[in-house]
Order: sequence, then C-alpha cells, then structure tokens
Amino acid sequence: MRIAVLGLGYVGSVSAAALAAREQDVIGVDTVAAKVDEVNAGRSPVLEPGLESLVRRAVSSGRLTATQDAGHAIRQSEVSLICVGTPSAPNGSLSTIAVERAVSTIGEALRSGTERHTVVVRSTILPGTSEELLIPLLEATSGRRVGRGLGYAVNPEFLREGSSLLDFENPAKTVIGASDPESEEIVGRMYAGSTGTLVGLSVRAAELAKYVDNAFHALKISFANEIGAICHAHELDSHEVMRSFFADTRLNISAAYLKPGFAFGGSCLPKDIRALIYASRRRDLELPLLESILPSNERCISRIVDTITALGRRRVGILGLSFKDNTDDLRESPFVELSERLLGKGYELRIYDPNVAMARLVGTNRAFIDERLPHLSALLAGSAEDVLRSSDVCIVGAGSPETLAALAHSNGHTIVDLVRLPDAETRRGEPGYIGVAW
Repeated sequence: MRIAVLGLGYVGSVSAAALAAREQDVIGVDTVAAKVDEVNAGRSPVLEPGLESLVRRAVSSGRLTATQDAGHAIRQSEVSLICVGTPSAPNGSLSTIAVERAVSTIGEALRSGTERHTVVVRSTILPGTSEELLIPLLEATSGRRVGRGLGYAVNPEFLREGSSLLDFENPAKTVIGASDPESEEIVGRMYAGSTGTLVGLSVRAAELAKYVDNAFHALKISFANEIGAICHAHELDSHEVMRSFFADTRLNISAAYLKPGFAFGGSCLPKDIRALIYASRRRDLELPLLESILPSNERCISRIVDTITALGRRRVGILGLSFKDNTDDLRESPFVELSERLLGKGYELRIYDPNVAMARLVGTNRAFIDERLPHLSALLAGSAEDVLRSSDVCIVGAGSPETLAALAHSNGHTIVDLVRLPDAETRRGEPGYIGVAW
C-alpha cells in the first residue's frame, strides 16, 4: 500500500516506521522541518525505544521518506493517515484545528484526481466530529462524496509511550470505524498479520473508543493513589493492601494502572478527561466521578508540595522530569507541574532526566516546556550525582539504573520516593526516607 502519514509526533513516527517495516510505501509529512530532516537522515524525531533503528532500516530500504510537501505525499498515496495533535483549549474543549487543516489539505490535493483515496483519522476526536465537521470539510475541499471513490475511517491509536512499537506489533485490539465496507477492508489490510481483536464499529463509536479506555485508565490511577494516601495516613504499605485487591482477577480485572504512586500526566489522559467532561457538560450531563479525577490527580501533586514544605529545606533535586520512563515527552508531566510550583515557592531546584535534552525537544513538546518552565536549561544537571551534590532533598521520579546507583551513595539527603524504589520495603520507617504511598 502507499500511505501518507500526516504528523510526525509520537503516534505518527511510530505508525510510519512500523507500517514501512511491513513493506508499505510510506511518506511522512510534517510542517516542522527538523522532524522531516531527522526522518530522511534515518533518525527518529522522537525518543521511543527501538524506533531509531526501525526508522533507519525503513529509510535505507526506500520504504520510508518524509516531506513538508503534503500535497505531493497525498497524491502519491492511496491512504492518508492523520496523526496530528488535538490539544486541550484552556476551557477543556478539544482543539481540532490541526485535524481540520490536515483534512483540508487532503481534500485540496485530491480535487484534481480520480483515483480512490481513503482518509483515516488516527488523532483522538470526540464523537460527532467526523459527521458534523470533518467529512463535510473533506467533501467541500475535494469536490467528492464519501462513499463514491472517497473513503473515510476513524482508527484510534492505543499506543503507550515507552512501549509503542510493542503495542503496534502486538495490539490488544484494532478499532476501525469506517464510512463504508471498502474503507474498513482497506484499513484492515494495513494491519494484516497483527495479533489482537479486530473491532469494527460505527464512526461515532470509534471516535469514543479511546476516551472510554483513557477515562478508565485515569480512573484506575486516581483510585489507586487515593488508596495510597489513606494507607499512608494509617502508616500502612499500600502495596501490601493492594495485594488483596489484585487477588480478585474475576471482578477487579487486572493490576494495570492500579499501583499507587504519583500523579498521571502526558499528552492523552488529562486532555481526554477534560474533553469528555466538557462535551458532557454541554449536554447537561453530570458525571461526578469523572469530574473528580483531575482534582484528585492534582491533590497528588499538592501532597508532595506540602511534604517538601514541611521539611523546611530549600535545596531540592528532582530525578526524572518526563511523564513516564523511556520517553522525553514533557507535555502535562506532573513533574513539570511539581517543578513549577516549587520554583514559585522560591526553592533552589536542580533536575536530571537522562532522556531529556533541550536540543531534542521539538514541536508541541518544546512549546509546552517553553511556556511552563522557560528556564529549564538552567535547571538541568548533567547527572544524577550532580543533583545530589546540589540538593538536600531529592525527589525520585524515575527509577533508572543511573538514579539507583547515585542514590546508593547519597549521604544526609531526605529521599522522597514517588516510584517505589527496589528497596522501598526495607527503607520504610527509616529517617530521611519518605514514600509517597507506602
């Protein structure tokens, strides 16, 4: 197949490289020249385990190229895969500007052609967006009608940063909401050979599918963290308590996202919860449980700020800044929020994350950090040891081998453990050690 992938962020880069590895001819498209140049040089524009080598092989084989010329890429392809961002607006509503721009670009490129083309939206959009906005826009700009040589489908992604390639190759499910049977067959053919269940839905149901998953994931994290706070107040180890909960695999389902710890963040969970609540409020629906998730998540951050304040020590180090291990994604990272609050209270702050380098931050990732921590470069240390040397309190937000090695030689520091270090059980109760939920 010939596929144009619009947007070379985390989802687009992984999708483009993985599809090219399946011997599809893929052209990646992005407005950011640096991302295009990285791909054409055989390098990944984002940090994701295994992606760099996959991009290199795909480019070397001639199956993957990148360009800023979207029109050319679309006209050379039979499928356009939209992987652009849909960030939150300040009021929680979802911004579809980038998706609209992509759809308009596709429509304009197709206006002069006659070959069948299928537009596949992988970006996260709310129910009704396709029928009420994107399909009319596509038809108006292309001069064609969906279902008559023009296909349309919603194909939400369920990729976890840090394990995206594994999730792409071994998905639990592949969801396709298509406008017509031929479009569903074409999208299904893109993923031929994948494991997992193929779930065919209506376009509207497919739009909601990821929100349902992410709402549940966010709920599970917040539930576990509130249990952790209760256990901590009663001087209990929450991980011991939760062993009883995990034992019920019939009703409690699984242990995923149910390990008490620190707040959630990233580019999906906060944004999708806000959008779902905003859309529900517009329909006069009251969702008290879902509406409580983000405030509960915020309290996780506030509790750590209160813990640091109570210590009365001004030099603070943070080991880990991205929202999860094995990624450099700083968007809505709780550690960025924690850093911002501590800086606002006048703390001397030093930060180290082996995956975060200012020179590699691009696009919305760079824009987010420029807005929230504009002086990050001055706060970044060169190693975990440097953080320990310049701090009295060390907040552990990532359990990398380098961090563990540095902590083994810490002396006189108060350690605030947000990740449950390997020796957390033996450290509990020791002076100078504080576990967030154990």
